[in-house]
Amino acid sequence: MANNQPPVARPRAAKLLTRRPLTVSRATQLIVGVTFIVTIGGGLAIRLLDHKEFSDIGTSLWWAVQTVTTVGYGDVVPHETVGRVIGTVVMVTGIGFIAVMTAAVTASLIEQARRHHAESDESDTSPQLNRIEARLAAIESALGQDKPS
Repeated sequence: MANNQPPVARPRAAKLLTRRPLTVSRATQLIVGVTFIVTIGGGLAIRLLDHKEFSDIGTSLWWAVQTVTTVGYGDVVPHETVGRVIGTVVMVTGIGFIAVMTAAVTASLIEQARRHHAESDESDTSPQLNRIEARLAAIESALGQDKPS
């Protein structure tokens, strides 16, 4: 049975993400990149849309950095609704960044510990199994029995 349906169009971002397998390194680069873009974009957007409170680009970028890192000193805050929406996007991005980076580091450490544990288990049991096999062979020899094939 032939499939006459046209292929499903995928967004460019989906194509880029699925072009190569996603690794911890690629995921980290992607998350850092998105966070950087949202931080700079948020700083620029709030400067353009809430210019009463954010009189220069330095202040708006400072606000974006302290917001994305969830520090929030409170020295500069948006009072307009559009500024608060931008702040919400920057905050959620920062919280997601911290959570995903923590998860990636934890997963990497757990995988490293699992590999180390697997290697040490394998190296610890091989000599014991060899000694047991030698003892069984000696017992079978002493009893005059042949080893099963």
